[in-house]
Amino acid sequence: MSLKLQVSKAYPGLKITSVLLLSLSLGACGTDTANQNQTSSGSATNTASTSTSTLELGGDITINGAGASFPAPLYQRWFADLNKKYPNLRVNYQSVGSGAGVKQFTAGTVDFGASDVAMKDEDIAKVDASKGVLLLPMSAGSVVLAYNLPGINELNLTREVYVDIMLGKIKKWNHAKLVAANPGVNLPNQDITLVYRSDGSGTTGVFTKHLSAISSEWKSSVGSGKAVQWPTGVGAKGNEGVTAQIKQTEGSLGYIEYGYAKQNLLYFAALQNKEGEFVKPTDESASKTLSVVTLPENLRAFITDPEGKESYPIVTYTWILADKKYDNPAKAKAVEAMIEYGLTEGQKVSKELGYVPLPENVVKKVAAVADLIAPDYKISVPSK
Repeated sequence: MSLKLQVSKAYPGLKITSVLLLSLSLGACGTDTANQNQTSSGSATNTASTSTSTLELGGDITINGAGASFPAPLYQRWFADLNKKYPNLRVNYQSVGSGAGVKQFTAGTVDFGASDVAMKDEDIAKVDASKGVLLLPMSAGSVVLAYNLPGINELNLTREVYVDIMLGKIKKWNHAKLVAANPGVNLPNQDITLVYRSDGSGTTGVFTKHLSAISSEWKSSVGSGKAVQWPTGVGAKGNEGVTAQIKQTEGSLGYIEYGYAKQNLLYFAALQNKEGEFVKPTDESASKTLSVVTLPENLRAFITDPEGKESYPIVTYTWILADKKYDNPAKAKAVEAMIEYGLTEGQKVSKELGYVPLPENVVKKVAAVADLIAPDYKISVPSK
């Protein structure tokens, strides 16, 4: 596939944990105010634009998921709010990285997986054919290069410079090429400590695909994937681990999801895009990137080096991996309700947590595909 193809104020008080258990009491639904429009058992249920404490599932249902740490803060919020709406539906999500999430989903040990890189054909071929898999983009966000340089809150990185840092060719913050890109900035004579993901990571997959797209040397010597052999640096597990390592290591630089940088008050660089412009990651610049991409019918898209003067260069969708067919009809209905919530109410909180809301046309495409999961549930996504 040759597609050239994500972010504001972080949600205060949010805690990111590697194992997330969302279990709220029945009393949490006391503030719900609207009514549910529900038909008799066996007929379709439409829940969009309503708020209710009842979802007919035949009892309490728990959905277990695992995967990408990139969207974990967003999913934490969604699943907590979903449980407030439907106290009989709980979602447990483990932030274990995209690689582990795909493996657990393929092995059938979780009800859904999550990945920042869409599954390839060879990955899909490993899924139980009787269940199948749907790849559902649920949000988008930017991968940023965050750094720890006290007193320096603005930094420009050219494409050549950040590739050479990753290759271990630029080792000092006051290297001549860094100085040239940052006139007037007093860069220190200090070693650059690169921090990378040590686990199988969709964030790594996105970042290394971009590096391979802009540098033939990186493509031939390191390549792309959820895990690569880094020429230099120190490893840390998850976006959480890389964030923590950057915070505690003066002179460090690492790639993380934008929301983690914002929540932890880390500075991050403006990157030079394909048009030669230095662009800072924001919800606007990520949206500009998405606007130049057409999502194909299979909902798989790889944004490697986007066009556009205002586009931020490293943006990705993040996917939920769901079964096409669940053995338990109640669980199928619960999964579809979870997807619907993310596509509707969930999109409204994306910006405050540092993510990019999906374009309306993408929401409709995803809803149409996800609506095949449960025959007795109908997803409704109202037009703006």
